[in-house]
Amino acid sequence: MEHYCAYQERCHQEVRQKLTSMNMIPEIIDIVTVHLIENNYLNEERFAKAFARGKFRIKRWGRVRISMELKKKDVSKVNINEALLEIENEDYVEIFNELAEKKVEILKERDVYKKRKKFVDYFLYRGWESYLVYEKAHEIIK
Repeated sequence: MEHYCAYQERCHQEVRQKLTSMNMIPEIIDIVTVHLIENNYLNEERFAKAFARGKFRIKRWGRVRISMELKKKDVSKVNINEALLEIENEDYVEIFNELAEKKVEILKERDVYKKRKKFVDYFLYRGWESYLVYEKAHEIIK
């Protein structure tokens, strides 16, 4: 399990699932989890920060989607908020504007309302804040 956690940052839920899939009894799962935490192989805060940075930089997800995905992994609210602070506001807005310009060029829809809907749906699914998305949609698509 040390190798499993050293290979890639893991959350507590992933480790528990892995141990359960290995048919470990609950007492052993707890012992192994405590060992991993004590030896710093398992750190939820570190996992949350790495997850947030990676999903933002690689998959271009917004804060809403990152937050939802971390909640699915049972990461604490405090760690989620800390992880979201890893994303700089300047970078966030800059990347959103860059993605918005590219998306508008790609959309072939002639009807303005349908084009806006496709634009909005695309960004809301990827977890960008609705106020940013709607504001940009009305600014770019006319």
